[in-house]
Amino acid sequence: MLAIGPYRHSSRVIIAPMAGVTDRPFRNLCRHFGAYWTVSEMITSDTRLWHTDKSQNRMRFHDEPEPRWVQIAGAEPLMMAEAARLNVERGAQIIDINMGCPARKVCNKAAGSALLRDENLVAKILTAVVDSVDIPVTLKIRLGWSPDEKNARAIAQIAEASGIQLLTVHGRTRACKFKGPVDYEAIGEVASAVSIPIVANGDIDSPEKARQVMRLTDAHAVMVGRVAQGSPWVADIFDHYLKTGERKDNPTQAEIKCTLVRHLGELHQFYGGVMGVRIARKHVAWYLQSIVDGNEFRQRFNRLQTTGEQLEAIEKAPLILRKSVVQENLAA
Repeated sequence: MLAIGPYRHSSRVIIAPMAGVTDRPFRNLCRHFGAYWTVSEMITSDTRLWHTDKSQNRMRFHDEPEPRWVQIAGAEPLMMAEAARLNVERGAQIIDINMGCPARKVCNKAAGSALLRDENLVAKILTAVVDSVDIPVTLKIRLGWSPDEKNARAIAQIAEASGIQLLTVHGRTRACKFKGPVDYEAIGEVASAVSIPIVANGDIDSPEKARQVMRLTDAHAVMVGRVAQGSPWVADIFDHYLKTGERKDNPTQAEIKCTLVRHLGELHQFYGGVMGVRIARKHVAWYLQSIVDGNEFRQRFNRLQTTGEQLEAIEKAPLILRKSVVQENLAA
């Protein structure tokens, strides 16, 4: 059982916040397949940028099922506190603070994982946000800035003292980005340093790996990211294995095809015809990673310019002969 404030659920798998991926249509699909915990795309704390279509779309969550878990990013304590309050007014029920993003454009603004280099500023931001809202606040971090600058244990202790109710730890430093091995033992060391729930994150790409990581780190849950791209059902499959020790089959090929059609429809409805068509292309690429003649199909699909053309192409395509990452790992 995982508890964050008043929200309690038997699921111990969280869909990670991923810019350009975990938008509202994708979260809807994950919930359709049984996911309970999903985190929104990162929302900037700079309210001067909230007039953009990107920000407006990311803040359309007021009528989603609970818990509505919204991630914010920034480097100014007062600005972060204000962003948290305004998102609560819009319907957020859990606020997550991003101190783990390794992207250069985020770190160049001293936000994301760049904040880990300034523990005093971390404490100010966390305290400001926690004090500004009456809902649970969580935090996502990395092990530190670089292999020579690991301070996740200290950050975790600051987080606990500041009132953070759950901490997600990606087992790499900012310098590592998404390359190299994940240091799960270091996540375990963080877990042993605090009493708040710890969520393990990083290369958890199969149900067996999820159970192994939870045992190794003593984490309360796992957060999955890239493995969910094109596979919105992974939380359910992972949870089933964690609860029963039994492997649950992926959706059938026909079900995957229907899911893709539904996803395209939601993207087009949410973003409109022009942006919906563009955004659909990357999602289709993830779903169709290994279909027969996949590259040729994707090239044709990427040239389509309308919603109708995209839906017709998927409807007329042969059954999706896709072998998901989850299936490959289970078969290994």
